[in-house]
Amino acid sequence: MCTVCGCGTGAEQGHSRSDAHGHSHDHAHGHGHDHSHGGLHFGHGPAGTEVPGMSQVRLIEIETDILAKNGVHAEANRARLAVLGAFAVNLVSSPGSGKTTLLCRTIEALGTHPLAVIEGDQQTSNDAERIRATGAQAVQVNTGKGCHLDGHMVGHAMDHLTLAPGGFLFIENVGNLVCPAAFDLGEDCKVAILSVTEGEDKPLKYPDMFTASRLALLNKVDLAPYCHADLDAYERNLRRVNPAIEVIRVSAATGAGMDIWLDWLRGSLARKAARTAAE
Repeated sequence: MCTVCGCGTGAEQGHSRSDAHGHSHDHAHGHGHDHSHGGLHFGHGPAGTEVPGMSQVRLIEIETDILAKNGVHAEANRARLAVLGAFAVNLVSSPGSGKTTLLCRTIEALGTHPLAVIEGDQQTSNDAERIRATGAQAVQVNTGKGCHLDGHMVGHAMDHLTLAPGGFLFIENVGNLVCPAAFDLGEDCKVAILSVTEGEDKPLKYPDMFTASRLALLNKVDLAPYCHADLDAYERNLRRVNPAIEVIRVSAATGAGMDIWLDWLRGSLARKAARTAAE
């Protein structure tokens, strides 16, 4: 975990590799927790986090350096995607939101439309195997102790995928609502998946992620009656932290809302193509 995201151990940890191409790099990591209502506050300094023995100035220097290096890789990824006219979606969520199931359902519904998937997890290739079972190509990236994908990892994964012109690239990030918010992967947008089982206040607890996302998929709506979820409260809280965020209510299990989500994807791809043609 990183100083950029406000969590971690304060030690430098190397990130791991994809199953197709090995590489590593180091991040300096910070520690920070922000407890409200008279608790302990470790995220109120200029750096937004705290590491014992390290000044706020040094933390800002580390964060700036990390994000600058990541930005170089992200821009290279973005350029590759632009040449292809491909639309890249960075799927972000907490663990257990149902994003792999939703992604499998999405792939099946898109039918023959060209697409590829990058799967991010700390360990195992379980999710990539689930994606490949749909017939889609997928590369697994295992981050080891790392808590997010970055532009470098995604660029290496793209080297091992055949990205078709006018296709989709789905990047399923590591399950984490903190760290992936800060890292540009070269994607066209972040899409946050939020399960109705997680609690209506989740957007308020993790505002950075939902502020960085263009769309929120409120998933597992079929379970709302059983966990007394207030779907309107979810939407109100999402828009409290990001007034511009779009929200689609879906269920990967029943298919509810999937047509709206698919229309959103196709429309986003078409708008990117139109912008590219006009440039």
